[in-house]
Amino acid sequence: MSFVTQDRYDIAAQEDRCAPRTKLTIPGQLRASGGRAFQTVVHDLSLSGFSAAAINRMHEGQVCWLTLPGLESLQAQVVWWENCQVGCAFTELLSPIVHDNIIARYSGTGVYGN
Repeated sequence: MSFVTQDRYDIAAQEDRCAPRTKLTIPGQLRASGGRAFQTVVHDLSLSGFSAAAINRMHEGQVCWLTLPGLESLQAQVVWWENCQVGCAFTELLSPIVHDNIIARYSGTGVYGN
């Protein structure tokens, strides 16, 4: 990915203009590069990224991996961390099919839904 494309992607992911954000509650695991995985709760999800609980400080630009139930780990990059919450941009946009399946599973009347 070129620097110009990466910059545009980072801005779009941070501003969340390239995809709607869905608020939900999904249990998962998050692992920062060089660190151990820890339990987390994803609070919102879009094609471009997510926000989740992160008790330990994470740093802007840090590479991490999000693992949700039934899915392989998704690589992302930390965009912000504040008050034990982290916002990350996926390295590659989430497939719309995978995104829609996650939303269907965890929103509405599901066990972890709102």
